[in-house]
Amino acid sequence: MHSNAMAQEPPTASGAVAIITNRRGELLLHLRDDLPTIAWPDHWSLLGGSAEGDESAAAAIVRELHEEAELTVDDLTELFALRDLHGSGKLITFFAGTWDGDETQLPLAEGVKLQFFAPEHLDLLTIPPLIRDGIHRYLAAPPA
Repeated sequence: MHSNAMAQEPPTASGAVAIITNRRGELLLHLRDDLPTIAWPDHWSLLGGSAEGDESAAAAIVRELHEEAELTVDDLTELFALRDLHGSGKLITFFAGTWDGDETQLPLAEGVKLQFFAPEHLDLLTIPPLIRDGIHRYLAAPPA
């Protein structure tokens, strides 16, 4: 082992989520399974997940969207990263993109359902704190 390798900190566990909007400005949310073995069961969240190995956040979000819902979003833009202080401790990178399809027709590999919600309805939903923080930050300053 090289001496400089010992000085490096282990890579931070990371993940990526996507804020996907349609032309009406609604946000696509994912109702998570109600299972005691998963993080934030029965919560509305964003599609996404953990990076695998040395996978970049950008590669992780493309893979997760495909794995979870066979969804391809052509205009994904990296927004910002937030540390999940209320949950996993992971550094979660938020992406934004647009998709105008019928969310009820997507083949959902995990979770209960996908649904578009108008921003003013989000306060009625049970959303993990980090995801809510990221959505609020996005809505306060959406990408051009």
